[in-house]
Amino acid sequence: MNFYRKKPGDYVFTIINGAFMVFLALITTYPFLYVLFASLSEPGKFITHNGLLLYPLEFTLKSYKAVVNNPNILQGYKNTIFIVVVGTVINVIMTSMGAYFLSRKGPLWKTPIMIMVTITMFVEGGLIPGYLLILNLGLYDSLWALILPSSISTFNMIIMRTAFQGIPSSLEESARIDGANDFTILYKVIIPLSRATIAVIALFYAVYHWNSWFAANIYLKTKSKFPLQLILRNFVINSQAEELTIGVGVADSYAMGFTVKYATIMVATIPILIVYPFIQRYFVKGVMMGSLKE
Repeated sequence: MNFYRKKPGDYVFTIINGAFMVFLALITTYPFLYVLFASLSEPGKFITHNGLLLYPLEFTLKSYKAVVNNPNILQGYKNTIFIVVVGTVINVIMTSMGAYFLSRKGPLWKTPIMIMVTITMFVEGGLIPGYLLILNLGLYDSLWALILPSSISTFNMIIMRTAFQGIPSSLEESARIDGANDFTILYKVIIPLSRATIAVIALFYAVYHWNSWFAANIYLKTKSKFPLQLILRNFVINSQAEELTIGVGVADSYAMGFTVKYATIMVATIPILIVYPFIQRYFVKGVMMGSLKE
């Protein structure tokens, strides 16, 4: 057998490549660690600190207690969870139904409909027509205004459509012989065989809803309906510290405003970090199934 013997240049390349990857990992991880350490630091110590933050300054959970005791943040959290859960369920149902229709061979006008659907990826109505539509439908200042208009993403539907096309048509024919209708075929045959793709698409939708704040800023006016990301955005952009430091003494509100902001960021980020590892094993498989067709 011929064994490959590494040359000195190979060792140099391995060392340089390893060092570069470690450096890349550090510079991408440090911002997250900075936010974590800041949220666990004593507010008075943190605002007087300059330079790198490599550990919490006088470890304390004051900021997280302020987050838990803040009714605005808790209500924003509830609103966000409602939007994510209900929105993702509607997204997956609507996207799977659209993808099923476009992936079948029988429907009439399938090609023109597919062309019109694809055009929406490049052309949209715009902000003002969208606002007027929400207003005329009676959805203004309602959480449904953040869910229903984004029921289907064309990109996600095309991925799911391609995955459905990879399922043998003989399974559909066998189900029809047994008396199954289209809904039965979709939810008992197609979807169970496309769980990896469904999981990835659901993750895409959930992350979109969790991070979204722009639509809420346009369509909502009642603060009790604001999602968490919009509350955090208002503090960061408009310096509305009073929204995050309710119940904190006036003397401490300025210093607490900084650390509570970072604690809120952590609270808003941790759920996605917890969910992602459970979906990660489906990620590559699901995307590849939905992007390639033999």
